[in-house]
Parts: sequence; C-alpha cells; structure tokens
Amino acid sequence: MGKKRKKRAAQVSMEKNHGYTIVVPVFDDQPIDRLVRLALQLAAPRNGRVVLVGTVLVPPDESLTTGAVEAQARRTLLDGIRERFQGEPIYIKPRIRVAHRPWLPLMEVIAAEHASLLLLPWRPEGTKAAFALDLDTLLSHLTCDTLVLSGDLPEKISRILLPARGSQETALALETALLLAKANQAKITILYAADEDRHPRSRQIYDELVRMAQGNPLIAQELRVNGNVLAAIQAQAGQHDLIIMGAAEAAPGQRAQTVGRIPHHLHQEQSGTPLVIVRTARPAPVAELRRWNENQSLPATPTSVMVDRWFAENTFSSNEFKEVERLVAMKEERGVTISLGLPALNEEETVGNVIRTIKSALMDDLPLLDEIVLIDSGSTDYTVDIARDLGIPVYRHSDILPQYGTFRGKGEALWKSLYILKGDLIAWIDTDIVNIHPRFVYGILGPLLRHDTIQYVKGFYRRPLKVGETYQAGGGGRVTELVARPMFNLFYPELSGLVQPLSGEYAGRRRALERTPFYVGYGVETGLLLNLVEQYGISGIAQVDLLTRIHRNQSLSALSRMAFAIIQVFIDHLEQRQKVKLLSEINRTMKIIRYEMETYSLEERPIHDHCRPPIITLPEYRRRYNISEADWNEADFARWQEPQLEEELLV
Repeated sequence: MGKKRKKRAAQVSMEKNHGYTIVVPVFDDQPIDRLVRLALQLAAPRNGRVVLVGTVLVPPDESLTTGAVEAQARRTLLDGIRERFQGEPIYIKPRIRVAHRPWLPLMEVIAAEHASLLLLPWRPEGTKAAFALDLDTLLSHLTCDTLVLSGDLPEKISRILLPARGSQETALALETALLLAKANQAKITILYAADEDRHPRSRQIYDELVRMAQGNPLIAQELRVNGNVLAAIQAQAGQHDLIIMGAAEAAPGQRAQTVGRIPHHLHQEQSGTPLVIVRTARPAPVAELRRWNENQSLPATPTSVMVDRWFAENTFSSNEFKEVERLVAMKEERGVTISLGLPALNEEETVGNVIRTIKSALMDDLPLLDEIVLIDSGSTDYTVDIARDLGIPVYRHSDILPQYGTFRGKGEALWKSLYILKGDLIAWIDTDIVNIHPRFVYGILGPLLRHDTIQYVKGFYRRPLKVGETYQAGGGGRVTELVARPMFNLFYPELSGLVQPLSGEYAGRRRALERTPFYVGYGVETGLLLNLVEQYGISGIAQVDLLTRIHRNQSLSALSRMAFAIIQVFIDHLEQRQKVKLLSEINRTMKIIRYEMETYSLEERPIHDHCRPPIITLPEYRRRYNISEADWNEADFARWQEPQLEEELLV
C-alpha cells in the first residue's frame, strides 16, 4: 500500500509540474522509444519532463466511434513505454484523444500542460497516419516551439549537420543541436550555402552564428559552400548522423510555407540520414492583436542561445575550488607552474595583509603558487618596503623593458609583468582588497586547472564600498553598469553575460596572454576581453563568483576619466571590425569641470589609452622564454609594428 501511495504521489507531482514540458503525441503504433529518448535528452538539461498523449486520427467521413479499437492499441503501446522508461520524468495522459483533426486535441494538451515544446514524428507519405496529418496545417495552428523528426534516429549520434540560413528558426535549431551534441558527445557542422542567400539580414544572422560558435568544443567546423542549399546538404548528409534545420528557412521578411521545399524534399528522399526540422512558436491571431498592449518576450537569437548556455556552463563559484589540495594535485598532474602578479600604487594600508594572507595559504601551507611578484607603478609611500620585508620580489614597471619606454597605468604594469612572471598560468589581483581571502586567487585559477579549453577567467563579487568610515552595501560598479555593460550588449553581445567585466581579479594561460595586446590604462580589462573573445570565442572565457569584495571608493572625477578611456577602447575595436569609422575623428582630451573658490573652471586632460602590442612580438621576450620561429607566426601579428619610444602619458 505504501509503494502505491508513493507512486501515486510522484505521479500527481509530475502531473502538476509546469516547468519545462515537452509534449510527444503518439499518432500510430510505430515504435517511438528513440523519439522518447530524444525528448528526454532535450528535457534533462532544463530539469523538464516529457508528456505523452495518445491520439487516434479518424477520417473526416467516418464516425469517431471507429477509433475505439485503435485507442485500445494505443493504450497498450503507452503502457509498454511506461514499463521501459521507469524512473524517467515521463507523464502519460490517461485519456486517448480520438479526433478528425489532430491540432484540436493537441492545442488543448499544450495549453493544459503549459508546454514549451512539441516533438512529433513525420511519417512517410502513404502511411496510415499521414492521411490525416497535414504537417503544414498542423504547424500553422500550434503556439509552442515544435520539432518534427523524419526518419529513424540511429542508436548513436556522432555528427550533426546544421544547415544555417538567416531565418527566425536559426536560434531554436542551434539550441537543439547543442543539447543533442552534448547529450551524445557529438560534434556539429554548420553549413552555409552562400549563392542562394543574398538577403543582408540573413548574412548578418549567419555571421553572428559563426562568431558565437568560435571556440565552442561542440562545433567541429563551419562549411561555407558555393552552390544551392539542397545540393550542399545532400553532399554532406552521408557524413552525418542527423540533420537539424529550420522548417521554412526563409530569409527574414520573406513569406514562406510552413514547411519549406528543402525539408519536404529531404523527407521524401529518405536518404538514410534522419532529419529534425524546428519551428519557433507563432502567436495565435488573437495574441497578435494584443501585442501592442502586453509585454511580449523577444524571439531567441543565436547570440542569446549561446550566451545563456555559456552563462550556465562557464560560471563557477569559488567554493567549488576551496579544496586547495585538489588544485595542487591537478597542477602537478598537468605539469604547469603558476605565478601571481600584484599591481600596486600607494597601497601601504592593504598590501601587507594581501601578501601575508595569500603567501601563507597558497605558498607556505600548500604549494599552489610558484611565485608572487609585486609590480609597482611608482609608489611614494611604504608599499615597496612592506612587500620586500615580506620576502616578495618587487619590480617597478618603468624599469622593465626600458628600451620600449613607459606609460602610466595598470595595463602597462600588467603587460610588462608578463616579461617578469615565469608561470604557465598567470593570475593578477588588486592590492587594495580589504577583506582579502585565498579564494580571490584559487577561485580564478580553478577553472584553468580543471578545463583545458578555458583560456581566461574573470572574478566577480558583491561590492560593499567603503565611503569614509562606513560601508555602503550594493554600491559601486557605476562605470560597469552605466558604460561597460551597455557597450558590451550593443556591440559585443557575446560578452553580455559577464557579471563584472571590469573587475580587477583575473587569470589566464600564458600562451593566450602573450598573444594579446594590452591597453595601458583604464581600458585594460575591456581590451583583454574584446581581444580574447575574438581569438578564442566565448567558450574560452569563464567567470567565478568570489563572494564579497571590500575596497575603497573612487571619486566621480576618476570614474568619468575611466569611462572616457573605456569608450575609446570600444571604438578602437569597432573600427578594426569595420563597424564604424570614428577613431581618427574622436577627441582625445576631456574637459574636467572644477569648482574652487566659489568659481567654476575647466581643466583639459589628455586621456588616450595607448595599446601595447602582444608581448610575443618583442624579440627580448621570445629569447627569454625560448620561443622559436616555429612556435609563433610573425604574419599573424603583421599589424603590430615594432613599439616606438614615446613620452609617458597620463591615462
């Protein structure tokens, strides 16, 4: 009795659960186990469930009572599925729907279950179910995302072909391909046929898709072919186990059938490679009329799909890495060395505690760090003396590579520190942290030790700022929220999931950092992100929650100069991508408003964030780290000329 009560309670819970729900209609007695497995693979990452609904299709000129025998057979089929998939999040609707038109009972179930996705089979022409299942009509009546499977899924999916056009189906097709690739440890090929696609918005969506796919380990290649789409798909089909594409795949703004000619042709051809076509939800006509009065969710884009997935998979907590012994074991297993650089300028109040805390926990007690080095930017207080008294090597950044001149700024200190720091992994943290804890270091190193594909890690945290003698919870981040994040969302949306893109705690692999240019001042954090995402894609970047960070507040005047420099960095990169033509025309000086002696005045300051070339372009660096000509390609850095001696600038 107890087992029955528990089973019934679980069934009621499943029935009432209105989370992510996939509805799978069963129209005939053909085996659907692989279709159910497909639904489970799509539901699992979202902690969703699968709802099976038995349906009997009766010809319009026959009485519905003729479906009674087939309804019994459908119940038997569903009972068998229940037994074979025990323990899976599957709910089977107890009543079999008998109808002349399939979309009517399906729409009722979709509404009742708050379905997110409908998954149904596309039977070959001539089969019994096909006479009543007009796919174009069915899809035009549905109000949730839909996936239609043509052909039989193989037991093992290793390669997925994703034909990409600039349609509104692209995001759903990409999301489906990524979910199935991860579930099956498969690889994705993106296919684009250029000759048939001249719509500018279509090309823009494809470019967005390729940019977001860069560095993603699930995407093996992008094929751009000259020729018609159908021929390109047919040529690649035999090398893949599954094809996923949009139902209509028409260019934006063009009217198209619910199911386009290419999916229809591939379905009728039955070449042996199964096909999944996707169709995004269309609002019902009444909902269309309400659009101006109700908030409507925006349609998904390839960027939103990839950023959401990146945020879920590449956002870590520092608590995941608090067992430092395991990090040390991973470090030794990989045979890497780790350096910590501490950029500093007049930090006598906090630098001693920062060094003692990190050195004791991560060098003396456990050998996670191989060296800690302070890179000073001309401190006039006791910062340098404190560091030396604690046994930490100190370098003034103006004394490093003096033949290349020097600039003021944190970015200059970081760029030159690459010449001094010897580690394979390099971490930097600010030295003004009041509540310093070892997690600020092991947190940003953890993802690099655990995941070989990650090249760069940013820290983020909650920021109660010290104003006078008190702390203001939730303060700070003004430049981030008012300047940086809006600019990232506008021009580099792949980085829009970063919680604090301007944070001062980050770590990276030497082989990535040495090939990256550095802005010398306020723009260093922004420039690193823009350059690294262009080189390695969003998959090469991760972020870690470092909990809470307390540090001193900056003046509004300093924040204004910081924002001015950061905007210049964005414009610099946009011009390199040929998005805008502004850099040669923008003003490089900023008027600072002063109020003294009851009088307003203007002070002009030059604020130009000079960009240092990738340090690997310096022959001194290559000699120091034994980098041979075979290890780097000079042609890749052709635009970076030999650095010129320049006067020191205030940035």
